[in-house]
Parts: sequence; C-alpha cells; structure tokens
Amino acid sequence: MDIYELKYPMGEAKPPQDPTPQEIESWIDEIEDLPSILRMVVKRLNDQQLNTSYRPDGWTLRQVIHHMADSHMNAYIRFKLALTEDKPSIRPYFEDRWAELPEAKNGPIELSLSLLESLHKRWVLMLRQLDHKQLKRELFHPESQEIIRLDRMIYTYAWHGNHHLAHITMTIEKKGWNLRIKDLNN
Repeated sequence: MDIYELKYPMGEAKPPQDPTPQEIESWIDEIEDLPSILRMVVKRLNDQQLNTSYRPDGWTLRQVIHHMADSHMNAYIRFKLALTEDKPSIRPYFEDRWAELPEAKNGPIELSLSLLESLHKRWVLMLRQLDHKQLKRELFHPESQEIIRLDRMIYTYAWHGNHHLAHITMTIEKKGWNLRIKDLNN
C-alpha cells in the first residue's frame, strides 16, 4: 500500500455539486451510525494498539479518535453558525496541533467516544429537521477562500467519519490483531 492509499483509504472527499435529498439522508444516516460503529471497532484495542500509528508519520489510533471528536464538534458549531448568521466566516484551527495536545495523545478514548455519541445525537436531530432553504445556507472558509453550502458539508463530515474509521480498521487488519472486523459484532 502506498502512502496515498494509507492517507486516503477511501480516496479524497468529492462532494457532489447538487446533492439529492436521498444522498443527504444517506449521509445523515452515516453520521448517525458512526459513533456506535467506531465504539464497536475499537472496543477490544489495548493501550499499545491505540498508540500505534495508522501510517508512517501519521497519528496514532488514539489521536485519530480524539481528532474525530474535535473535528465534529467544530462541524456542529459551524452548522449552527451558518444557520443563524448570514454567510459567516468560520474560524480554522490547527488540527495537527490539537492532536499533539496531551489529552489527544494520551487521554482515554472513552472521553471522545462518549462525546461523539452525544454530539452526533444532537447534530443528527438538527440535520434531520433542516429544510431545503436551510440546506443551501453557506459559510465562508477563510483558509481555502471557499464558500461552502451546508448540504455539501453533510457529505464532507459523513466522508470524514468513514475516512478515519477506515484508518482504524485498516490498521487493525494490517496488524492482524485478531480483531477481525466481521467478528466484532460478538
């Protein structure tokens, strides 16, 4: 596997220009399901395994889990800003620096797993109630200079959760940790 495949096991995010209501509903379902799938996948990992990088010079699985919580908290706030302000400019953050903070490098994953469960319940409750006009609301990302529509952001964060879940499952399978993903339902 080359470094690109390790970094992007599902390929890069490519949101459709004008998503259909069915696509949006499917992405919301993925956002809703992510916390329970993530919990199931990581439930048998020990500290040594959680401290394993998913690729050379990449984050550890622990950092990935904490990053998912950090990122999705920011996403939730960005949605709220876009729904309550006219094309707000969002505040970028240094996710790589956040991942190096002590609680992200060493903290128990249960903190982020629980946070993701609660956050996603509230986020999905909001997302399922958005109407067509609200889904077209926009925000401005000053780093990329992009105007981003909420309907396309739903895709991005469904992809984001699955992207990092793939980093974790790929590592588990590659390392042969006797945690075959198909057996995790037991």
